[in-house]
Amino acid sequence: MDYQSLFLSHGSPMMVLEDSPARRFLQSLGPRLGKPPAVIAMSAHWPSRVPVLGFAAWPDKINDIYGFPPDLYQLEYAPPGAPEIAARAADLLGGNVRRDPGAGIDHGIWSVMSLIWPEADVPVVPLSVQPDASPAHHFEIGRRLRPLAEDGVLILGTGAATHNLKDYFRRPAEAPADAGTVAFTQWLAEATGDGDTGALLEYRRLAPHAIHAHPTDEHLLPFFAALGASRDGRGDRLHQSLDSGILAMDAYGFR
Repeated sequence: MDYQSLFLSHGSPMMVLEDSPARRFLQSLGPRLGKPPAVIAMSAHWPSRVPVLGFAAWPDKINDIYGFPPDLYQLEYAPPGAPEIAARAADLLGGNVRRDPGAGIDHGIWSVMSLIWPEADVPVVPLSVQPDASPAHHFEIGRRLRPLAEDGVLILGTGAATHNLKDYFRRPAEAPADAGTVAFTQWLAEATGDGDTGALLEYRRLAPHAIHAHPTDEHLLPFFAALGASRDGRGDRLHQSLDSGILAMDAYGFR
């Protein structure tokens, strides 16, 4: 798989322990991706006012989750950091970027990486999301990181293709597909496949059921960083499935 960047829906952290189509997809990704020299991972669960890069040589696993079984907290996942890659990324981002020598990896990162690379042997640099900034801001972050992607560093965004948790918690696991979710994810897949960056950046205005799919958009913002890191702005939908008929677990690859 010749992808410079990925966007992965991380879903519930229980995916690490319980079988699901999304879990099986992530487990299949490792052999197909190989082992990049490093991953720069933007997580929807690390918010900040300005971009922050993690510079830890050995980033800690952050258990930023509550009410889950002990096995999830006891899970060990300790990939190395990549301070030299982080330094290159900071130089490329320029401006008002911050460096955090103590930043760890939250569940948005370790939940997916532990399934893709269970041996924890791919270095990772965490990168924060700016929930008050626009999709265009995050696209620009990805664009500036493109030279690293062209050198083989994987730019990874983790979040959710849809993220209406209020409705999600009201629905049983076997609930049928929500019509608004289906319409939104189909629009997202078509616009991404067509390379319609202008429409994607205006998704809240143009996409059907956008506010229903994303009452707030921090879980889709990492998608735009992955999009910005691509060569031509076109992406492939690599996986699609639904949790409780409303939480889309779609994944995208960008060349």
